[in-house]
Amino acid sequence: MHITGVIKRRILVNYRVAPAVVRTLLPAPFRPKLHAGFAVVGICLIRLEKMRPVGFPAFIGVTSENAAHRIAVEWDEGVNVREGVFVFRRDTNSLLNHYAGGRLFPGEQHYADFAVRDAGGHIGLRARPDNGAALVELRGHESAALPGSSIFRSLEESSRFFEAGCLGFSLGKKGDIDGMKLVTREWSVRPFEVEICRSRFFADTSVFPAGSVVFDHAILMRDIPHEWHTCPAPVATVKRIA
Repeated sequence: MHITGVIKRRILVNYRVAPAVVRTLLPAPFRPKLHAGFAVVGICLIRLEKMRPVGFPAFIGVTSENAAHRIAVEWDEGVNVREGVFVFRRDTNSLLNHYAGGRLFPGEQHYADFAVRDAGGHIGLRARPDNGAALVELRGHESAALPGSSIFRSLEESSRFFEAGCLGFSLGKKGDIDGMKLVTREWSVRPFEVEICRSRFFADTSVFPAGSVVFDHAILMRDIPHEWHTCPAPVATVKRIA
């Protein structure tokens, strides 16, 4: 299935972590994709608009706010090394996405309430699942450069790293691996300065030891026409952590 629409807003909030912390969380054949010796985990906070099957008119499209907790990965495919992301958890405010995810299209999705303020380059966001405790809280604004503490030396270096991760995989409802490919007609990012970001997922010390997940940087995309394509996943041994 091919789905098309517009990425109205996409924030990639990125953290660095020692490879050993996440290596055991990944099903085979995935392994952490490293940058400057670190694994890179993060949250994709994305507003999708006019989402509909390819060939259908835009006015029937669906709008949604979504969050995905993920890690940059790589794996061997014959003699080639492939790149992508493994998604530990997806959340959405769309009931359609919630019920259809993992059934009509790949990717199981939890339902959550999203409160978003996006004006004048400043963005505030809170995602709250049914159990009431906030899963993600974010506040920040558009910026001119990445933080000096980032392991990425430039915006261009960050952009190349994440553009290569267009293949996304996650656990399906039947315990198999679902695959989706993001196809963009253009790729443009800008720095985003994070004032506050909290993630209940990455703060879970039963999965990530205290202090092991360190904020690195964030980037922002806006108004990107795109498509999602289903894609086959590598053979994997499944393990579920969320």
